[in-house]
Amino acid sequence: MGPQRMYGLTLWVRRLVVANLLVFLLQMTVFVDPRFAEALGFAPFAALERPWTFVTYLFVHAGPLHLAFNLLMLWFFGSSVEARMGGKPFFLYYLLCGIGGAAFSFLLTQWVPVQLIVGASGAILGVALAFAWYWPNHPVHVFPLPEPVPAKWLVTFFVALDLVLAAAGASDGVAHLAHLGGVGTGLLVLKGQAWRLRRAEREVRQTSESSVLVTPSSQASRNRNTRGPRPLRSDQKELRTRAEIDRVLDKISATGVESLTPAERKFLAEMSRRMRTKH
Repeated sequence: MGPQRMYGLTLWVRRLVVANLLVFLLQMTVFVDPRFAEALGFAPFAALERPWTFVTYLFVHAGPLHLAFNLLMLWFFGSSVEARMGGKPFFLYYLLCGIGGAAFSFLLTQWVPVQLIVGASGAILGVALAFAWYWPNHPVHVFPLPEPVPAKWLVTFFVALDLVLAAAGASDGVAHLAHLGGVGTGLLVLKGQAWRLRRAEREVRQTSESSVLVTPSSQASRNRNTRGPRPLRSDQKELRTRAEIDRVLDKISATGVESLTPAERKFLAEMSRRMRTKH
């Protein structure tokens, strides 16, 4: 369990669960008029007139089973993904997947007419994709299958099913285009993050290997020849920074750039930025 988990939930997963439950409670008790769902749900033909619905539709659900399935998926996949990404990046990723689902439905509404979309399924499928991205072979138990399924094949099945049903124009009341849009947006975000991390790794590794970073001992010697002895504290800071660079690069070599923690990703990006600034 992470430091901010409660009942197995990380901070932003817990907040999303509570937000969805509160909105559904309001739907069932105070705002029982169908116009509430219509005001917050995403209707592609009216999207430009109601731009807030690109986000608000994520928190409105069609019924208890719809809500329960989405929250179960969020509970199972979300906390691990948030722990890997970090809290705010996870929340932003969740919103981007949801907005991507609405945008994809909006773009294709001329070919696949959709009346009203509600629910967080597109965003949550994006979270499931991130789980499979980070832990592709993690076994997932799916009732009533007798054996667990690797996460990558489970997500592949969901995407393939949505593709088939969307292409067939299925009128089953499920927002297949929003699902596909959420997964597609998630894939773009994850690939973009991986590309930026690999670029930062190359820059840091090349600079380190070519000795562009001056070692603390040689830097201290140069300072003694020019401006007198350099404070020991500064030398120690450089030593720690260099040691951390080596540790992060060794970890990437051993387990891949995707294994970095949010703090290590931030450190790598900061070192890359500093090196670009020096040049």
